[in-house]
Amino acid sequence: MLLCLVWFQLSWQRVCTPELKMSFIQVEEDSDFPLQNLPYGVFSTKEKPRHRLGVAIGDQVLDLSVVKHLFSGPALSRHQTVFDQPVLNDFMGLGHEAWKEARTFLQKLLSANEPTLRDDTELRKRAFVPQASATMHLPAEIGDYTDFYSSREHATNVGIMFRGKENALMPNWLHLPVGYHGRSSSVVVSGTPIRRPVGQMRPDDAKPPVFGACKLLDIELEMAFFIGPGNTFGEPIPISKAHEHIFGMVLMNDWSARDIQKWEYVPLGPFLGKSFGTTISPWVVTMDALTPFALPNPLQVPKPLPYLCDEEPYTFDINLFVAIKGEGMSNPATICKSNFKHMYWTMKQQLAHHSINGCNLRPGDLLASGTISGPAPENFGSMLEMSWKGTKVIDLGNGQSRKFLKDGDEVIITGYCQGNGYRVGFGQCSGKVLPAITVP
Repeated sequence: MLLCLVWFQLSWQRVCTPELKMSFIQVEEDSDFPLQNLPYGVFSTKEKPRHRLGVAIGDQVLDLSVVKHLFSGPALSRHQTVFDQPVLNDFMGLGHEAWKEARTFLQKLLSANEPTLRDDTELRKRAFVPQASATMHLPAEIGDYTDFYSSREHATNVGIMFRGKENALMPNWLHLPVGYHGRSSSVVVSGTPIRRPVGQMRPDDAKPPVFGACKLLDIELEMAFFIGPGNTFGEPIPISKAHEHIFGMVLMNDWSARDIQKWEYVPLGPFLGKSFGTTISPWVVTMDALTPFALPNPLQVPKPLPYLCDEEPYTFDINLFVAIKGEGMSNPATICKSNFKHMYWTMKQQLAHHSINGCNLRPGDLLASGTISGPAPENFGSMLEMSWKGTKVIDLGNGQSRKFLKDGDEVIITGYCQGNGYRVGFGQCSGKVLPAITVP
C-alpha cells in the first residue's frame, strides 16, 4: 500500500488521456455520471448524518473526506482540509488550478487500471456510498443569488404577450445582460416540496387587488453557475479572466407566481412572486467536464460594449427537459425539450457585467441564466409561454392537461451533454407543489 501511495504521489501530474475512459466502478452507458463527469455534491447518510463532500461516479458517491489524504499535488496537498468541510465553498475558493488538479487526480484514482483505491478493500468499503442510500443537500452555502434574463426567445415571447410585437424587447436588452438580485435563503435542493405561495394579485385591472393563493403557478427552466474565487470590493472581473471564477453548473427551476408577479413587479421588478422557492440540482458539474461540449457564442447585434466582448466559445450544448407528473399519473409527461445553446448572453458576459461596477462576488454565490427558451414551441421553458398566457392547453396525455401548475404536481428537470458512448449529466432537479397555507 505504501509503495502504491508513493508512486501515486509522483505521478499525480499525468494528464488524463482520451483512452482513460473506464472506471473500476460500473457505469451504465446512459448514466449521468461517467468518469468524464465527476460532479461534486454534499451528502449524508442515515448512519453518518454529518454533511460531507462527495463525487458522483455511476450509481455511487465517493466520500472525499475518506480519500482526502491521497490528494498530493502542489495545490491540494496544502489544502486537504477543504474536503472535511460540510459545503463546497472552501474548495470553490481555491481556484481553477486546484480544480483541474483535483479532476486529474480523481479521474486517475477512479480509472480501471489504477490499483490505489480499486484494490484496497478496506479503504474502498469506507470510501463509497450508494447514491440510493445518500441524502443530498445544497452543495454550497449560498451567500448571494442573482437571476439573469438571457434567453432572447423567452424575453421576446414575454414581451409580445405584455407589450406587443413592436415593443417585445426593452431598449436595454440587446446591450447588457439584464438581471435582478434574488433571495438566496429560499434556494433549496432537488426533492424539497414547494408550497404554493399566497399574496396580493389584481386579476381584473379595473378592480382593487385581492389577497389569496396564487392561481398562476409556473416553472422556469434555467441553469445556474457557482462562483469560485471572488473579486475584491471595487475591482471588476475582466471578461478575459471570468472563466477562472466559474466553478460549475447546476439545473434550476425558478418557480414563479405569475399573478403575484404581474401586480408587484412595477417599478422595481420581481419580489414575492419569485422569492418563495428556487430549486437546484444537487450535483455541480464542473466547467472542465463541460468544455468538450462548448459551441461558438451567438452572434450579437449590435456588438456589445468592449467590456462584454469575448470570442472564446462559452456556449454549451446541454440538452434540457421538463416533465410534469400530476397526481394519479403513472409516468411523468415531458412538456419541454430545450437546450442551453439557445442563450444569448454567456456566463462570462453575465459575470463581467455583474462585477463591472465593483460589486464583490464570493465563493458559493449563485448566478442563474433566466428561463431558457428556444425558437419552437416545444423549446419554450415556461408554462406562461407554453400556454401563451393561459390561452392554450398543455396536453399531458391520458386526459390530463394544464395551463399552470396544480397542487400535487411534481416538476422534474433533467439535462445532459451527449458524448461518444457516454453522457455528462446533471441528475434531477425536482419539486412537488404543496397546497397553500390558510391565512386568516
